[in-house]
This record gives sequence, structure tokens and C-alpha cells, in this order.
Amino acid sequence: MPPSLTSFTDSALIALDNLADRANALANPTLRLGVTGLSRAGKTVFISSLVHNLLNGGRLPLFEATRSGRVSNVRLEPQPDDAIPRFQYEDHIQALVRDRVWPDSTRAISELRITLDYQSASGWGRWFSPGRLSIDIVDYPGEWLLDLPLLAQDYKTFSDNTVSLAQTGVRAELARDWLEIASSLDIDAPADEMTAKRLAESFAAYLKACKSDERSLSTLPPGRFLMPGDLEGSPALTFSPLPGIGTEKAAKGSLRAMMERRFEAYKSIVVKPFFREHFARLDRQIVLIDALQAVNRGPEAVQDLERALGDVLACFRPGKNSLLSSLVGRRIDKVLVAATKADHLHHESHDRLENLTARLVDRAVTAIGMSGAGIEVMALASVRATKEASVRQDGVSLPVIVGTPIAGETINGEVFDGNRSTAIFPGDLPEDPEPLFRQIDAQGASADLPDVNVIRFRPPKLEETAGGIKLSVPHIRLDRAMQFLFGDKLA
Repeated sequence: MPPSLTSFTDSALIALDNLADRANALANPTLRLGVTGLSRAGKTVFISSLVHNLLNGGRLPLFEATRSGRVSNVRLEPQPDDAIPRFQYEDHIQALVRDRVWPDSTRAISELRITLDYQSASGWGRWFSPGRLSIDIVDYPGEWLLDLPLLAQDYKTFSDNTVSLAQTGVRAELARDWLEIASSLDIDAPADEMTAKRLAESFAAYLKACKSDERSLSTLPPGRFLMPGDLEGSPALTFSPLPGIGTEKAAKGSLRAMMERRFEAYKSIVVKPFFREHFARLDRQIVLIDALQAVNRGPEAVQDLERALGDVLACFRPGKNSLLSSLVGRRIDKVLVAATKADHLHHESHDRLENLTARLVDRAVTAIGMSGAGIEVMALASVRATKEASVRQDGVSLPVIVGTPIAGETINGEVFDGNRSTAIFPGDLPEDPEPLFRQIDAQGASADLPDVNVIRFRPPKLEETAGGIKLSVPHIRLDRAMQFLFGDKLA
């Protein structure tokens, strides 16, 4: 994290936390894996499927340690952080496997420890290594990650950036009520609690409208306005950006001064503790995105996803850990950006989904200098809800996917009941994603976005072996993700 985002005291506390983690890791080698995602990308499903496949001997041909038979035992253990809620794996996997419903999305931070006993691939390693790795999976909302850039902003910068963005494209209509209220106020008038509340509520309504399924926009800080939890109604969440802020100092007791003070309180009470206590202690990170939903919603959603990923990746400290940095100031030395729901496309388009994902992060990667082993992109499906097939139409064979649409889903005017499966042509992504971004950059170019059918399917019914044993949760490239994120720690 750039020095401007932390004070000397923050850095000292982070160093102490890391020293404590490293001391504990001497007795029990541990890797802290952060899992987050943007706008319903499937964090809970990813963690549940990863753990289920490890515990139940899932099909993981690209995860070298299990393919070679070097993993002898996998088990869940109590997490080390008693103050963090446990990730309720058992409840989530029951929803997926028994009830065939998708579990609830992440609303707060949670943690789960899974431990692997393994045999090192080298004789030298078998002599010195304890052959045990604990992976502490830290699940947190993507909105919290998008808050971290606020630490480097003062209130004027935050207001200018937020108002400027709110005046563009579809946001202008969604932000109209909030901007009308904010523009009508005398920001130098004495502060009034009811005015502050009205401002905050209208601003939060704008953010929620941006995040709705109809819009699927991604750049939405402050994140706690979308999920306030026990801070709802507190002064730290009762503020709003203001238009037209000058460079002069805010008058004491004014509305602007109140907003500035509460913005700084939000950073101190909400953002800094998350950064110090959780984010700064991570070793590896996966960021899940729903690129298909963005494509389906149009140019602004794609552009906004690119912007959000740029903000997200700018929070990471690229590069490998030295001995000193690993002790007092960890770097997240591997980041995976994964486009989920690959099972909503035929496999012929999977490489195109990866190309689109690479293009989404390209500018951010160049700007912050992450390359090579530092960052990876891929297309995956944590739980594969469809199968592939082909149908003949007018003498031509068309690739289709087959699954059970969620109750209420509509295809060509037909409403599904959640029990009947169907085949659909999922559409194609372009082989070269650049025209999508040229259209976005041109602001009004007439090229059409690809027609991709985004249908929500129920989780699959798990098959059983001849002996009545249920198979593990099916997936696409989950093993490849595991190999990148922690396969080297089992070498």
C-alpha cells in the first residue's frame, strides 16, 4: 500500500501484526488467502466449492499436489482469529448440494481454516518441511476493497470525483434526486442533522440504484452505504459528497465542515481498521468478477468494471516478499482476477472470456507494474451448473448449454418453474475484445455489444457412484485457480 495511505502508527501496528503471524507460522506454516468479488460474482460459492473439493477428493487434475497423490489428509480446523465470524461452510454447502439453491451473498467479513497434510515433492523438502499447510481463507465484500483508495483522498477530492462520475451516462439519471438536493444547499450554512440525514439517504439510494441488477455498476464507494450493518444511522455513515467545494477552508460549524469531519470519521472507524487488521495481513488474493453481466448490461457497465478493477488493483503492493518485508510489511505477491460463470458459455468462448478479463485489467496492471507471476486472469465456474450439448437447426449444428433455470427466469416469454431443464444458445463473445473498449472509449460509437444470454441456473444435482457415494461439486478450472494461489506452497 502506498505510504500516503498509512500513518507511522498504522505501519507500526501492521508490522506488529505481521510479526505475530510469522511467529505463529513457525509452528504451523500458514497462508492467508483473501477472497473478494464485485457485484454478485460468487465469493461464497467459490469458497464452498474449493473447500468441498479438497475435503471430498474432487476432480482436480491441474492441482499438482493432489494429482501426484502427495496430499494425505485435508481437514477443517478452528480459525486463529476469534473475533472474526466463521465462514459457515456447512450451511452454504448444504444449500448448494441438498437444496440446490445459491447461498446468500457476503455481507461481512468471515474466515475459515483448512489444513492440508502433504509430502514434499523433493527429498530435501521432506527432510525439513513439516508437510503441513494451513490456509486461512478470509472472505470479505468487494465494496470494502473499493473503499481503500479513500484513505489517500481528502473530502474535496472524494466529492469532486464522486460528483463528476455521477454526472456521466446512466448515472446522471440515477443521481438526479441526490444532486438536486445537494446543489440546492448552502454548504457554508450552519450544520443541521436532518439535512445531513436527507443528504446521506439520497446519496445511498443513488449508490443502491447503480448496483441494482438492471445497471450492474461496480465503482460504488463508500461501500458501507450499501451494507451498513451495525453502523446504520451512525454519524460515520451520515454524510454525502457535495458539489462545488472550493479550496478555502470550511467554516466552523458549517454543513461542509460536518461532512468533512464525518468523511474522515468513516475512514478512521471503517476503512483503516479493515486495512490494518485484515487486508495488510493477506499473502494471496483472488478477485472474482461477473464480466458476463457487465457485457450484458452494456458499455457503461463494462467501463465501470474496468474502472473498479483499476481502483482495486492499485491497492495491492506488487512484488515478491523479501525476508524483511515478509516479517513487517507483507506484500500480496499473487493476485488472481477470475471471471466467474464460465459455465454460462460454451467452452469455445472460454478463451474469449479470459481475453476480455485480461483486457479489463490491462491498464491497471501496466500502471502499478504487476506482471508475470504477480497477477493472473482466468475464466472459471466455481460450481458448474450446466452441461454442453449441440442441436441441429436448419441443417446447422449449434453449441448449446443445458441446465435448470431458477424459478421465475424467463426465456422467449416462457417462465420456468425451477424444476424443468432446458437448452439455450448462450451467445458468443468476440474473439478480439478491443472493439468493446473502442466503443466505450469513443463514447457513442455504434458498434453492437455481443448478445450474451445471462440466465440464472440452479446448482446441479450431484451424481452418485455405483456405491451410492455422492461426487464432489463439479467446476471449471477451480483446480487451476488453486494451483496458482497456493500450489507452490505444497511443493
